[in-house]
Amino acid sequence: MRFSPLLLAGLAALASLPAAAATRLIRSTSLQTCIENSDFSASLFNVVFTPDNRTISIDIVAVSSLEGNVTAALTINAYGLTILTQTLNPCELGIDQLCPMKPGQFDLETDTTIDASVVNQIPGIAYTVPDLDGTARVVITNSSGVQLACVEARLSNGKTVNSKIVKWVTAVIAGVALVVSAIASGLGHSSTAAHIAANGLSLFGYFQNIAIIGMCSMTLPPLTSAWAQDFEWTMGIIKVDFMQSIFNWYIQATGGTPSTLLQNLSSVSINVQKRSLEYLAKRSISLLARSNNDSDLSTISVTYTLHGIKRVAYLAGIEITNLFMTGFTFFIFFTFIICFILVMLKLIFEGLSKLKWIAPGRFGEFRLRWLTIIKGTMYRLVLIGFPQMTILSLWELTQRDSPAAVVLAVVMLLMVNGLLAWAAFKVIRLAKRSVAVYKNPAYILYSDSAALNRWGFIYVQFRATAYYFIVPALIYTFIKACFISFGQSVGTVQGIVLMIIEFFYLLLISILKPYMDRRTNIFNITIQSVNFLNAILFFFFTGVTKVPGIVIGVMGVVFFVLNAAFALVLLVMIIISCLFALLSKNPDTRYQPMRDDRASFIKSTAQLPEVMELEALGATARGNADPKY
Repeated sequence: MRFSPLLLAGLAALASLPAAAATRLIRSTSLQTCIENSDFSASLFNVVFTPDNRTISIDIVAVSSLEGNVTAALTINAYGLTILTQTLNPCELGIDQLCPMKPGQFDLETDTTIDASVVNQIPGIAYTVPDLDGTARVVITNSSGVQLACVEARLSNGKTVNSKIVKWVTAVIAGVALVVSAIASGLGHSSTAAHIAANGLSLFGYFQNIAIIGMCSMTLPPLTSAWAQDFEWTMGIIKVDFMQSIFNWYIQATGGTPSTLLQNLSSVSINVQKRSLEYLAKRSISLLARSNNDSDLSTISVTYTLHGIKRVAYLAGIEITNLFMTGFTFFIFFTFIICFILVMLKLIFEGLSKLKWIAPGRFGEFRLRWLTIIKGTMYRLVLIGFPQMTILSLWELTQRDSPAAVVLAVVMLLMVNGLLAWAAFKVIRLAKRSVAVYKNPAYILYSDSAALNRWGFIYVQFRATAYYFIVPALIYTFIKACFISFGQSVGTVQGIVLMIIEFFYLLLISILKPYMDRRTNIFNITIQSVNFLNAILFFFFTGVTKVPGIVIGVMGVVFFVLNAAFALVLLVMIIISCLFALLSKNPDTRYQPMRDDRASFIKSTAQLPEVMELEALGATARGNADPKY
């Protein structure tokens, strides 16, 4: 057996990552049948192998119709390659309960020692590479060589790239970018604020895209699934224990039946659908009790297969029936917190001004238009949460966890899409009026402070003549959300359609170059190029191309290495931009003037009192004392 050079290099890089646990081990917690009418199946399977003492600890609750002496042919595969084959005899291993086999249910809890020659055949890298893509298959035959049963177990070494550190670092840096943008705007550095806000939003969108593609229902290499799980926080999928208890109560109190999958891990065999278990994906043996929806689980099952969004919920430690409520609650919570902070800042700045601790014109734009800015901020948060709430709301319509949850999903879906559609309509209307009167869409869009503060989130990242581009961007996101939510049973279709969607969106932004300047266009086109490459990899994960297992193994490693390196580069770029914005006396000098000349239309903060008075006089002259934008 030989590893390909690319796979070996990728695995070596992964093996060099900090280890989550010092003890070397290989474990499996799920045993699946791999032939029709297998004479052996397990409802509980927990096996741990520690190479340092050559011991296998076994805890199994199984049902068998096997009888007499049998032999087992063990085959261990990693990344599509066979790394170990061994014939095992239960009698020689000293497992009395299996020598000879007897029909019926049996509980097996024992420790046994493996011969050193077998242990030495397992490569040392198997104990250090995170999210090991390995399986162990056992084919049981009788003394005549007739195959009686086939079982397969997914292997893990206890190490994973699904790390809280990654989640926190990416979340903090993305949040800092938005805060620094707000500070730069308050200090009057409009160009710096616009660039950091646009790049921060694009960074968050890239993280969201990884999370979204990780919700696809095709089988995934473990490394790919684990890395995508690192970014599910961008979809509001964050576990808080006391909140999960509240959601369980809410689902039950409103006519639903909460799932209890996570409460029964000691008595169920869970298969998080991944590569090498295609058979089980088609034939899942389940003794689950269900109520009015497809997710309600109760008590004991032989095995339950999770894929797509359900896989994401399970890996996040969230009951499936609580997933929509989790995303919904965090969206509402963060929106409330941000608005509360803005209100407190208004009060603090006014207090400091009265105490003469800050200049009268300091943060004048925010202090004079704070209510409009809060409304604009809420719209911006709706735009950020648009993929999250669209996907979760559409998916909830297919799950129907409870009548109340369905109502919330419908209301949220209509509200989010309605608000963004209204905002896009208002911006297009303002831009067209500006073109009709001033022959330039930038004039009203940037000279009208109220419009800029309320609707600016729709168009500031684009050049003035591409004010309309928010419409294709929203359509792109909505179509993708529909296929993610409604295509959970057809992973192959998801893979094909997503690749097509990502390609045409990349083509669109490459031709139109809609963003504010050359630097921002390159930034976003590069991100979309990586999104397209990710979609290509996921297309191969569907199995349509029938490529060898080693190719899928290489692609899983490539997905992680590509996205980890790219995410690191983006984070470093954002950090450098934020440092320049905070430490430089005039950070706007880093950026070339916009070709749409928006800076000349933006009113100076120092002139805001006079500007407000003139705008009021103008509104009175038009017969509209309180113009609405």
